[in-house]
Amino acid sequence: MSKPATIDEYHGAQGAGSATLMAQLREIIDQVLPEAESKIWHAHPVWFLDGNPVVGYSQLKGVVRLLFWSGQSFSSAGLEPSGSFKAAECRYSNAADIDHHALREWLAESRSTQWDYKNIVKRRGKLERLC
Repeated sequence: MSKPATIDEYHGAQGAGSATLMAQLREIIDQVLPEAESKIWHAHPVWFLDGNPVVGYSQLKGVVRLLFWSGQSFSSAGLEPSGSFKAAECRYSNAADIDHHALREWLAESRSTQWDYKNIVKRRGKLERLC
């Protein structure tokens, strides 16, 4: 099977429960970050502000992982650190797990709290804070 080229194709390749969960995440992300560009990036749906990745999600075994690239710097609670940079995540088993209030807070913070992932290669792995 080929890699999905669009977010709709990505959702279509998931099981019904995950596709429903992802559709809800997408709807909320699009509502809170209408200025963001969304696309498939590294095989997963990701939203960008001015070319900088801020939020995305992916299917893992049995869960959907929602990832905020700068999430470790957010003041809102509820995200777990992910990886060696500034990313943080939340995992969902089904759509009922989504805390809509927390998700909207994280999305608002993704706009106002960003590390410059867009230029991380140019800076040889060094992150700089944008806002």
